[in-house]
Amino acid sequence: YLQIINMIILFNKPFNVLCQFTDREGRKTLSDFVKIKNVYAAGRLDFDSEGLVILTDDGKLQHLISDPENKLEKTYWVQVEGIPSEESLNKLRKGILLKDGLTKPAKAKLIDRPKIMERIPPIRERKNIPTNWIELIITEGKNRQVRRMTAAIGHPTLRLIRYSIGDWNIDNIKPSEYRIV
Repeated sequence: YLQIINMIILFNKPFNVLCQFTDREGRKTLSDFVKIKNVYAAGRLDFDSEGLVILTDDGKLQHLISDPENKLEKTYWVQVEGIPSEESLNKLRKGILLKDGLTKPAKAKLIDRPKIMERIPPIRERKNIPTNWIELIITEGKNRQVRRMTAAIGHPTLRLIRYSIGDWNIDNIKPSEYRIV
């Protein structure tokens, strides 16, 4: 283990990894990939989601990054079932009413499949239902928010990758690898 002070680590979390350092159930955690002591995740990313997790040893920075009041944009690449219409995307742009309240307006657009690694295991695909990719940019982080938003417009999420938080992103960081900035 290394010991460095005042650092930011950009980690590209693979699928089925817990966004914490320990797990009583034996699942993979951050400690399986990041061998640096005394750093903590600034915010969470679900077990079944992939992409950017920021770790830091600076509590103030951790709070700044994870606090929705700071409105840092988080960009997600979302593979969904079906082909969302412009009307569906407009619902995301206006805000979606979920059980725990109305989401803030999001930026949403269809995108080409991003240049990303194949997921292991691959998503389940149905032969007669196409999939599409949405770039969704939000400034809040309700529990499983992106998945619930796409489900609310009738397009369940099949794969979810957080590409960026603020100015930090996963460019040139392969899944399960990290970069110290």
